[in-house]
Amino acid sequence: MTPDAPLEPGLLEQELRDVFQRHEHLAEDLHLDRPADVTSRRPTSSPAQARRKGRPGGTVPAKQSPAQGRRDPRWARTLMVVGAVMMMLAGSAFVAKDVVIGYATSSVRQEDLIVPAAEQRGKHVTISGAKNILLVGIDPRPDQNPSEAIRSDSIIILHIPASHDSAYLISIPRDTWVKIPRFDNGKTRYNGGRNKINAAFAEGGLKTTGKDQRKYGMTLLADTIKENWGITFDAAAIVDFAGFTKVVNVLGGVDMYVDQETRSVHIGHDAQGNTKVPYLQRTTDSGGTDLIPVAGVTPQTYHVGYQHLEPWQALDYVRQRETLPNSDYDRQRHQQQFIKALFKKIVSKDVLTDPAKLKKVLDVVGEAMTIDSGGIGLDDWIFAMKGIGGDNLLTIKTNNGTFYSSQEQPGAEALDDTTLALLESVRTNTLESFVANHVDLVSSS
Repeated sequence: MTPDAPLEPGLLEQELRDVFQRHEHLAEDLHLDRPADVTSRRPTSSPAQARRKGRPGGTVPAKQSPAQGRRDPRWARTLMVVGAVMMMLAGSAFVAKDVVIGYATSSVRQEDLIVPAAEQRGKHVTISGAKNILLVGIDPRPDQNPSEAIRSDSIIILHIPASHDSAYLISIPRDTWVKIPRFDNGKTRYNGGRNKINAAFAEGGLKTTGKDQRKYGMTLLADTIKENWGITFDAAAIVDFAGFTKVVNVLGGVDMYVDQETRSVHIGHDAQGNTKVPYLQRTTDSGGTDLIPVAGVTPQTYHVGYQHLEPWQALDYVRQRETLPNSDYDRQRHQQQFIKALFKKIVSKDVLTDPAKLKKVLDVVGEAMTIDSGGIGLDDWIFAMKGIGGDNLLTIKTNNGTFYSSQEQPGAEALDDTTLALLESVRTNTLESFVANHVDLVSSS
């Protein structure tokens, strides 16, 4: 049977069981430092090619764009990094080898989203060395027109040192005021200028849909990060939070600790128990949001403590920011807590010992994300990162976890000197030393 052959559910489940039994012995069969056997993905006649050869300046009005010990099998621990590559650390359940790797990888949309850093330097892509992965979350409205601009809701740099034995998550505040380079996606031309960083994804994909929207949005966002902080990327992933609803539904929710009382601005209930929107939201002149309570509607409130969140509760909880004291920083922390809780659920005995359920997880995860593995096989990523797990996956706080107002643009955010030094250490692959000297920036969540 070839990897492309269709699998009956029973056959797939048996394949999963077989792989689980032999997976411990597969790593030695892989030669992880070989150059990837792929053709160059550098654009040759792309409408956006010009931007890679030079970026003449440009300006736009400063306004919003429209647009230890062996605690578990080795293979199970490797899932952490696969999940990171796949969906901003939301954890996938990929297992490798033979028919199973063919099935698993086919369930996830794989597209060219960026030009890998090695190719930008004229070198072969390889799994060896330090790696940077750009992880982006989007949250389009259910009824949104496919051609409308989509802003990136979450932007995370996943940095993996050359030793491949740890990983660091660094969130870029979506309201960070930056220079966005000029860009042409073939449908519309962006002249470049200054805006919030989440506008880069929107401008890149403006007036395009589907695959092109994802590719050009991600490309301009990666170019923007390189333009401002010199960081380049080896792989990338886009996660559609709306699509991820199905993942949480398959798992039946998550068990996690709610660390601060959180009121929902999206879900409330009236006296009869009907679901209603609890607030009207209005944008202020300074770019903030005013919340106007709706009479007779009580907001859904998440109280502090360890608890089980039903799927609709979990997804509602991680979307909240307007009612939280540190706004997007609190939301980022809650999303990261949710991601770890979700991963813990996926690698729990209930899922990993149930191949049928694992297959369902693979299927729905695939619908919620788009991956660019940078020309490196997913099996290579899995085994190269086999030493990374929850204990050595660290979240690093930007701006010390608080809003740092931009002096240039009201309502926008700047990065403080320590955060700029943090990003410089990512660029120079000295992040481990930086963290050792700034342990207070490591999030406890």
